[in-house]
Amino acid sequence: MARATSALEIVRTRSLTSLVQQEIERMILAGQIKAGERLNEQNLATKLGVSRGPIREATRGLERAGLVTAVVNHGVYVRKVSREEAFELYDLRALLTGFACARLAETASAMQRKHLAALVRRMESAAKAGNSTTYYALNLEFHDVLMRYAGNGRAKQIDESLIKEMHLFRQRSLVAPANMLESNAEHQTIVAAIATGDADAARRAGEAHVRGGRRRFSGAVPEIESAEPHKAADRPKTAKQNQQGRKP
Repeated sequence: MARATSALEIVRTRSLTSLVQQEIERMILAGQIKAGERLNEQNLATKLGVSRGPIREATRGLERAGLVTAVVNHGVYVRKVSREEAFELYDLRALLTGFACARLAETASAMQRKHLAALVRRMESAAKAGNSTTYYALNLEFHDVLMRYAGNGRAKQIDESLIKEMHLFRQRSLVAPANMLESNAEHQTIVAAIATGDADAARRAGEAHVRGGRRRFSGAVPEIESAEPHKAADRPKTAKQNQQGRKP
């Protein structure tokens, strides 16, 4: 009986940690907890109605997912993505998106092509209305559908991991109506290439779209903050530094 109870407690703890991690992740991706901001365990525990244990376990999972950074003796911070890291993420996504588009050009059903075309039309309406929030959500759905229909589970899993990291900075590049319209024109090119069954053209269109996203991001955010989670001025001074500070 004791063993059964212990096993059940482990399952409950893991389930609670998973739920806590999902909620903190949602808060980060929604911008409720900003890049560079420290995760306050006690505040989060109170807000979510749990003890600090599941919060601590959840932050470890978020660190493995690349969303937070643990700094020894300072705490856990929402990750800041450097310019170089952002470009690396775009390069990887270009390869994955091109792969998915090429696969779909060879395998997409009429229903799948229709679904993708419908998403493009909805994004066009959002872009013309200047509704960046709706456009961004539909854009995520479009790319999720691309990867899902491509039928490679491992590629989709990697792509989802990259997207989570890119959430930390990417939405800012799609705020301008001109950028939304340009982005969606690239979506139209992708869908057209898939519809013709031209795998090479679809691959090129997919890769070009993500490279276009990188260019739009670079123009919208010319300088990205350092990946350092907190400023040097915020760090506690060493004894030597304190001694130097007292000198006249």
